[in-house]
Amino acid sequence: MAQKHKILVIDDSRVIRMRVRDMLPEGNFEVLEAKDGEEGMKFIRQERPNLIMLDFLLPKVSGWDVFQNIRGHAQWRKIPLVLMSGRKEEVTEKIPEPFEFWEFIEKPFEQKQLISAIKSAMKKATKPQPPLEEEAPAPAATTAPSEAPATAGAGSHAEIEQLKQQMAKMQAEIQALKKQVAQIEPLKQQLVKIFNFVKQKVK
Repeated sequence: MAQKHKILVIDDSRVIRMRVRDMLPEGNFEVLEAKDGEEGMKFIRQERPNLIMLDFLLPKVSGWDVFQNIRGHAQWRKIPLVLMSGRKEEVTEKIPEPFEFWEFIEKPFEQKQLISAIKSAMKKATKPQPPLEEEAPAPAATTAPSEAPATAGAGSHAEIEQLKQQMAKMQAEIQALKKQVAQIEPLKQQLVKIFNFVKQKVK
């Protein structure tokens, strides 16, 4: 039996999720539906979909955050990706065009537009992509190795001393507040006595 291609649709609109499902041509497709970014990330980790359709505005974890997670993962960034939004400017404010390694489709869309976007995303996903930042070679050190620990140690020591001073100051303020509260209590009792005395005289 042929393995089904998993298509993950991450959208908080049930109508959009159903629309995508209905528009897909018949074949070995398994449509996974996620109603928010948190659920979408869970599906990506567990199901390893063959295609992701991602709404840009999502509850819990935003579509922008999901997008950054996908693009920052060595394996996930190879999955064909179609971004969806009701307004393209919402996307281009954060991601400037051209969209070189993924595709965009504006809502609402028709079946022909959806199929075209999916084909384009699959083609773009095969392009060689630049290495992730952590994969890039580390820059040469600008300071001598012997100088680095001393500088770091000095900075840490100064920070610790500063924290100690701040804690001592806070403790002094707490003690002062306690004294003020202790002084207020007798005054409070005197006021109660005066009030009771005046109340009896008035009667």
